[in-house]
Amino acid sequence: MAESKIEPVHVIGGGLAGSEAAWQLARHGVPVVLHEMRPVRRTDAHVTDSLAELVCSNSFRSDDAMGNAVGLLHEEMRRADSLIMAAADRHKVPAGGALAVDRDGFAAAVQVVLEEHPLLTLERGEIAGLPPAEWQSVIIATGPLTSPDLAAALKSLTGEDSLAFFDAIAPIVYKETIDFDIAWFQSRYDKAGPGGDTAAYVNCPLDRDQYYAFIDALIAGEKTEFKEWEADTPYFEGCLPIEVMAERGRETLAFGPMKPVGLTDPRTGHRPYAVVQLRQDNALGTLYNLVGFQTKLRYGAQKDIFRTIPGLEKAEFARLGGLHRNTFINSPRVLDPQLRFKADPRLRLAGQITGVEGYVESAAIGLLAGRFAAAERLGDSIRRPPETTALGALLAHITGGGDSATFQPMNVNFGLFPPLPDKVRKNERKSAMARRAFDDLAGWLKPEPVAAE
Repeated sequence: MAESKIEPVHVIGGGLAGSEAAWQLARHGVPVVLHEMRPVRRTDAHVTDSLAELVCSNSFRSDDAMGNAVGLLHEEMRRADSLIMAAADRHKVPAGGALAVDRDGFAAAVQVVLEEHPLLTLERGEIAGLPPAEWQSVIIATGPLTSPDLAAALKSLTGEDSLAFFDAIAPIVYKETIDFDIAWFQSRYDKAGPGGDTAAYVNCPLDRDQYYAFIDALIAGEKTEFKEWEADTPYFEGCLPIEVMAERGRETLAFGPMKPVGLTDPRTGHRPYAVVQLRQDNALGTLYNLVGFQTKLRYGAQKDIFRTIPGLEKAEFARLGGLHRNTFINSPRVLDPQLRFKADPRLRLAGQITGVEGYVESAAIGLLAGRFAAAERLGDSIRRPPETTALGALLAHITGGGDSATFQPMNVNFGLFPPLPDKVRKNERKSAMARRAFDDLAGWLKPEPVAAE
């Protein structure tokens, strides 16, 4: 008997989640049509037409698989043959203990793999409103910048008011304009990163008077005005604009992104009162972004205020900071355990629109959505990753573990994992959770045995 033709799965959105979902489908032998609206329709944050463009930081955060939940998620995704992690590893740049990438090289690598896959078709153009009824299987991975028509359609489908928060973008400066008579290279505590580097960050020191003058300037600086309909939208606490942090207390930044711990100014031999760190943003090492300096200051104010930072007096900016609105849904209320809409099971959601926060978390949900949709298309059983893994813990949170009454975006963290026995020592719990995760992940990734006829 001739094999029946497998109908394609449609993936809407060519960001990290959509790209990962499309890759997982194709590598499992399922045809996929990947829809990306750029350049036909632009967004407020993207600057290129590339798939998997990084619009904010170039950091995937900690790569420590045994001591950090996001580092554990990195390694789990590698073991699950993640395209996003493979591209990130090939295009990493020095970043201390973090995994950061050359954003252009990373996006190009993802796009080449997808464009060259024989089972994948890339279509440029907006899907306005709900997908056509004849599309039997769809993954919506449109991210925080979902087009208004599609967002309105999803809102109508779920019967829920859309939830949203503001996310801010950090500025990028040209390395050649940094004054290295003042700034120096060092990672906190000289900690080596994925590439073995112990001096991955540029550090600009501030004494007490300089720090307080900087805080005053942030608070007084001219800021972007919100539209009326945006005024009550909450920020994501893990990505607050620096001026919002400054308004919460004059020492907030000194204990946050400007903390000087683990750093020594070679000119004085002492730890500064505060430090602004810059992280390499491209493989050539010509661009550096201001770590943790997401901002809603107007462009003119950004230039004036950031050039008061010692070492950045003559800084030239390749990109200034910005602010955009992120949209997400109340996933615990509207999605089933397989990431399908309860109101229309042919539709799955993936990525940041599901209420996960962060590049890696978004791609991870894309990985799961792609695998679930592939299994469904192939007639295989759909197996959720164990909740003891980072993949499973994140999935469980957005599909029922999170409180739908107070649901807000969430990064992966060990607080989402099932607890360990009390006999495990506190200082060993993270590594014990990681070991348990890898053991359980191996069982999930192992193909199910084929029953004898």
